[in-house]
Amino acid sequence: MTVPSSIARTVQQTQEWLKELRDNAGLADEEEALAVLRVVLHQLRDRLTPEEAVELAAQLPTIVRGIFYEGWRPSRTPERIRSKEKFLDEITIKLLPRRIPPERAVKDVLALVAHHCDPGEISQVIDQLPADLKRLWPETSRTFRDRL
Repeated sequence: MTVPSSIARTVQQTQEWLKELRDNAGLADEEEALAVLRVVLHQLRDRLTPEEAVELAAQLPTIVRGIFYEGWRPSRTPERIRSKEKFLDEITIKLLPRRIPPERAVKDVLALVAHHCDPGEISQVIDQLPADLKRLWPETSRTFRDRL
């Protein structure tokens, strides 16, 4: 059976994203990178309006987009969070039994997303977050609009 080129391409893109995350975050393997990517993307997605979540998802490789949408309940978003600590605590719990530092995991995933997605779209995502969470994004993403 021949795999259509569009499917082969998204598999390749997803593998590239996972390897990049594994290497930049110092994770054990792509399986661990996938777990981190899934948890952080879900936490981010649930803090965005449905419209903004869809706009961000459109920037992701097809397989990563499927992971992003997995289990999503748009009618329950955006969830309000009170602090960066609460956001990170939820990531810690969802990553168990893995013991991965949550702030580093978030920063590494957000850097990956910022690297591969349109800077204008990323700045719109950042605009929807509280100040504590905005600071988890790379500096260049947070200051994109200031440089226009």
